[in-house]
Amino acid sequence: MADAGLYPKKTAVLLMDLQNEIVSRIPCEGLLERAASVARAARTAGMQVIYVQVAFREGYPEVSPNNAGFQKLKASGGLRQDSAGAQIDAAVEPQPGDLRIYKRRISAFAGSDLELILRAMGVQSLVLLGLSTSGVVLSTLRQAADLDYTLRVIEDGCADADAEVHSVLMRKVFPRQATVLTARAFIEGLDAARFA
Repeated sequence: MADAGLYPKKTAVLLMDLQNEIVSRIPCEGLLERAASVARAARTAGMQVIYVQVAFREGYPEVSPNNAGFQKLKASGGLRQDSAGAQIDAAVEPQPGDLRIYKRRISAFAGSDLELILRAMGVQSLVLLGLSTSGVVLSTLRQAADLDYTLRVIEDGCADADAEVHSVLMRKVFPRQATVLTARAFIEGLDAARFA
């Protein structure tokens, strides 16, 4: 069945933190292939595909001494903007016409120009997927809901180091502010809309 509330020119698909270093830490079998399929279907439907990456400059000037989580990252030397670990996994490589956003915190909106770009493009609806469910997906969903975006979350396009946390978020938390669906349902909905 077609997703009647989804207008391709007003929708952006956010592929978040699908970076080598993060992918290597979170079990996500098949997730990258599903994410690539969602991105392909979105492009075909005329939606804007946006890759969101967390990355820091040399020396980590963006990391406050008060931020315990990012202090650990700084100490380990992880996710430097020019490092191989901060790059998008080759299985979901951005294509011409896709946008790339760099952020400096957990949410896709924090320390980035994402909102400016979405507003300039007239985007009203977001489709979210990425790593991790309890990190970037949760933080971005909450902020996007407060900014009045219509939201969809690709359940099997997200994963978390804690499978139980992933399940609770998808079943009990996210449905309060978003439509939760599988990659297959999303793609089939786009196909049905095209041929309706």
